[in-house]
Amino acid sequence: MQLAGSCFCGAVRFTVGTRTPYPYRRCYCARCRKTAGGTGAAANLLAQASTLAVEGAEALTEYAAPDATRTRFCSRCGSAVYLTIDSVTDFVYPFASAVDTPLPEPPERVHVFTGDAPAWANPPSSPTDLTVERNTNESIEGWHRRKGLLDGGRG
Repeated sequence: MQLAGSCFCGAVRFTVGTRTPYPYRRCYCARCRKTAGGTGAAANLLAQASTLAVEGAEALTEYAAPDATRTRFCSRCGSAVYLTIDSVTDFVYPFASAVDTPLPEPPERVHVFTGDAPAWANPPSSPTDLTVERNTNESIEGWHRRKGLLDGGRG
């Protein structure tokens, strides 16, 4: 699936290809809350780095975290656009909040790092949701495959 996205002010626009378009994971760690400016972020869209095309790259700025992740933001409006992991160069992780292409609704949501969530940001409870205090061992691709949603349900 081809995704198109942008920052809030429109200075940065991007396209990228993904086989895993369901924004199922909600993270409540301090970094996701603070960089996304909310209760948690859905930074779980795994995309092929080789397909990433960015317009307005000169407006991007980067936060290099101690854990070797790099979050790209628009330097004008502050929108979080995507992140990369230094040791995983084949992939880029666009923030679902920056994607303008309509994304499919996931059949379940996985709430991770709920142990880090402040009381005001507790994840909503649903019988179909999985809630874990830290993280899961299942990869983004593995979740899509297990749900039969890899490549739009062909995997």
